[in-house]
Amino acid sequence: MSEQTEQNENGGVVIAGAGMAGVQTAVALREQGWTGPVTLLGAEPHQPYDRPPLSKAVLLGKAEDSAFDVDFEGLGITLRLGVEVTGLRPADRELDTEAGPVPYGVLVLATGAEPLTLPGAEGVPGVHLLRTLDDAARLRPVIARAPATVVVGAGWIGAEFATAAREAGCAVTVVEAADRVLAGALPAEVAAAMGRWYGEIGADLLTSARVASVEAGRVLLADGRELPAGAVVVGIGARPATRWLAGSGVELGPDGSVTADAHLRTSVPGVYAVGDCASFPSARYGARLLVHHWDNALQGPRVVAANILAGEPVETYDPVPYFWSEQFGRFVQYAGHHADADTLLWRGDPAGQAWSVCWLRAGAMVAILAVGRPRDLAQGRRLIEAGSTVDPARVADPETPLKAAAA
Repeated sequence: MSEQTEQNENGGVVIAGAGMAGVQTAVALREQGWTGPVTLLGAEPHQPYDRPPLSKAVLLGKAEDSAFDVDFEGLGITLRLGVEVTGLRPADRELDTEAGPVPYGVLVLATGAEPLTLPGAEGVPGVHLLRTLDDAARLRPVIARAPATVVVGAGWIGAEFATAAREAGCAVTVVEAADRVLAGALPAEVAAAMGRWYGEIGADLLTSARVASVEAGRVLLADGRELPAGAVVVGIGARPATRWLAGSGVELGPDGSVTADAHLRTSVPGVYAVGDCASFPSARYGARLLVHHWDNALQGPRVVAANILAGEPVETYDPVPYFWSEQFGRFVQYAGHHADADTLLWRGDPAGQAWSVCWLRAGAMVAILAVGRPRDLAQGRRLIEAGSTVDPARVADPETPLKAAAA
């Protein structure tokens, strides 16, 4: 009996999660030739949708939704919406859901991430998260009234929301507990350049500022300051949505991620994990990576599909991570992983509209941040993928194409 025949008889492929990673896994299975049943379970009642527009076009009322342009029926993909997974019983090859058990032959975990909440702020009127289509729908009429808005967290989502809120005419104050923006993502010297963008659009940025409490209409800081707040948006990060896997035997890391192997298999046979809920070992960077970005949810599913079809690990997953953000009138792109870099090089003036930062390790480029320089990003990404040694002087010259920096 073939792998595909055996799995078809046991329920085919079931995908838990109907975000980008789940949808792309289902599509990749069909594109690569899987003919058996494919069932996609989504916790939300909406047609599967893309998340990046939520903090931009959808929030500002320029688009009603961002549904994926996928013909699920035509592809023979069974789409079950409003079905939240609650547990996994590998011995029975069954998922527990609010709608009853779902048998599977192969299971793909693609439940994404859930936003971190601000302690003490749950249930307070006027406090919002921005992660789902419903979140954006609730926030859209709020910011249309242009209230004084407090954003808690100066990370990527905080910057994007602050940009949208200012465009809608809101007075915006961004509160960040760390001493700089993007403290967990970028070095201080790079973050300093980006922190200046808040003032350019008229948003107030308060760093080293901790929230003591949130009440209806105001935010109280630990130093005694009081901020008026017709709306409060919390953007302090996210964690893998994996609590439901407790006791299942699926190994989770300290960060809550499913610890997938290099083929995106979990510790449980017949179960894969992909997207925001899963970490993976990177031989390229010598570290286990947890990547909460759109491109990861696009690329990983192709590897999962290939390995499911083969019935054995034929492809490994070791990408150059990539993401982008639109904020403060700028297009910001990042590729790579700079944690172990030994050299940082600037290309251009960070006070200007367009510049890049490149990170090297042992003479090879390992990461690049490009602000308004998409060509730098594209060429730098190829250098990272190739592991090319580069000439630092050429890298640091903004007039020299990065592709010409390869030694």
